[in-house]
Amino acid sequence: MAGRQRGPPPITMEDHRILRRAPPPAAVLEERIAFQHREIHSLLVDNQRLAATHVALKQELAMADQEVRQLAAAAHKVREERELEVKEVFEKSLKVEAEARAVDSLNAELARVRDDVQRLTESKIELTAQLKAIEAELESANLAAREVPAIRADMDAMHQELQKGRAAIEFEKKTQEANLEHRRAMERNMMTMQREIDRLMAELANAEKRARAAAAAAANPSSGPVYMGNYGSPDMVYGGGSYPVQYPMHQVQSITDGGRSGPYGTPPTGGRHPFDIQQSRPPKG
Repeated sequence: MAGRQRGPPPITMEDHRILRRAPPPAAVLEERIAFQHREIHSLLVDNQRLAATHVALKQELAMADQEVRQLAAAAHKVREERELEVKEVFEKSLKVEAEARAVDSLNAELARVRDDVQRLTESKIELTAQLKAIEAELESANLAAREVPAIRADMDAMHQELQKGRAAIEFEKKTQEANLEHRRAMERNMMTMQREIDRLMAELANAEKRARAAAAAAANPSSGPVYMGNYGSPDMVYGGGSYPVQYPMHQVQSITDGGRSGPYGTPPTGGRHPFDIQQSRPPKG
C-alpha cells in the first residue's frame, strides 16, 4: 500500500463547473479505471496478507495456551513431589532430635559412671594402703593362726573390689572409644543430611520459578511469551512482568535449623545400655 499511486480526485456532484463542461475523453476514463483496478488489487493483496497473519497468530496463540497448561500441570506435580520430600526431611529431623535427647541422657549416665569410677579409684588407693598395712601386720602376727582365715577373707574381699575397679576402668575406656566412633558417625550423617536439604531447597526454588512463569503467563494470556534466561535464572520474565515467590522458604530453613540441634546416629550397643552389658559379664578371676 505504500507504493500505491494517488490519481486525480473523483468528480463530485457539487463541482458545478466541471459538470457544465464536456465529458472527459476516453483515455482519461481508462486511466482512472486502471488506477481503480490497481487500488483494488493492492487492497486484495493486503487483505490476503492480513488474513494469513491472523491465522498464524491464532495458531501460535493456541500452541502457547497448550504449553502454558502443560507447564502448569508439570509445576503442580513437581511442587507436590517437593512437598513430600520436605515432609520426609522434617520427619527425619524430628527423629534425629529424639535421638539427640537419648544421647544426652546417655551422656548423663556416662557422667555418673565416671563419678563411680573416680570413687572406685579412690577406694582402690585406700584399699591398697590398707592391704599393705594388713600385710605388715600379717608378717608380725604369724603366731595368731586363728586370725588368719578372717584376714584372708578380708584380702579376698579387697581383691574383688580391686577387680571391680579394674573392670570399671576398662569399661570407661571402651565407652570413650565407642562414643568417639559414634560421634564421628553422627557428624558424617549430619553433613549428608545438610547436603540433601540444600539440594532439595535448590530444586524447590527452581520449581517455584517454573510455577511463577506459568502463573504469569496464565494471568496475561494476550501478551506473547518472553523468556529471558533459563529456568534457573532469577531474572526470568514471562509476558513482560515478573512474579514474586510466594512459598514460605523460612519454613524450610527452620526445618534445617531444627535438624542441627543434635547429631544423628544409633547407639553403638544395638539398643542396650553399655553399663548393662558390662554388668552382665562375669568378673574375671
